[in-house]
Amino acid sequence: MIPVELILLGLSPVFIICVAFEFKKARQHYNIRDSINNTLLALLHQASDAVILLVLMPIFLWLHQYALFDIKLTFTSLLFGFILQDFLYYWFHRASHNIHWFWLAHVVHHSSTHMNFTTAFRQSILYPIVGMWLFWLPMILIGFSPSLVFAIVAINLAYQFFVHTQVIGNLGWFEKVFNTPTHHRIHHATNRPYIDKNYAGVLIIWDKLFGTFAPEDKAITIKYGIVGELPKDNPLSANFKQLGVLRKQLKQANTLRAKLSALFGYPSH
Repeated sequence: MIPVELILLGLSPVFIICVAFEFKKARQHYNIRDSINNTLLALLHQASDAVILLVLMPIFLWLHQYALFDIKLTFTSLLFGFILQDFLYYWFHRASHNIHWFWLAHVVHHSSTHMNFTTAFRQSILYPIVGMWLFWLPMILIGFSPSLVFAIVAINLAYQFFVHTQVIGNLGWFEKVFNTPTHHRIHHATNRPYIDKNYAGVLIIWDKLFGTFAPEDKAITIKYGIVGELPKDNPLSANFKQLGVLRKQLKQANTLRAKLSALFGYPSH
């Protein structure tokens, strides 16, 4: 088992305690069937991620032989690696909303109309297939070991669990630098002013630097979900419904340009 799975597995008791606390405090934000579906999606995602990354690990290790630097594990290198990975995550996340190929996987995470801690579990088995790992290759080529890269990825993803909630309000100065539940609730909204905003993983500064930040407007009641038809409330539909949308678009496309647009253009719902 690779570090990303080990770290997330080790933190699972913390996640479960948070879910139980939130459910007790704000049961109105939960739907039991939705939460069960989210949990099943998480288990399938972890299994597919582990298998694909184990298959690809020899390639990552081979690439690491040609790295520009030999970066040793120190506090400074770990901090730099964390910031770099978060920067790369921002671009992965932004690509996942703007390129249909990556949206095939990411749509799963957004396809619930509920917002609670179990929504963080809602992940796709298609992430390793569409190539989420491509965004971490620059770190390996710079000189970070593959095991350290995926450990940092796991820490970033673990942080993001805690921004999927409606029971935590504005966190003051923390909101200026870090991604928070306030920022991430906006990201999951289907309200027009909020669509394709706040892509942050841990640091919200990337959104502010690159023009994708949206502050909270308390006059807007957030509607969660996706634009377009929702999948059925089961892992099979959640994982593969968007593939059906793409298949239909490719069938209707009469030219190579139209087919490429369907694959790599802005997602159509």
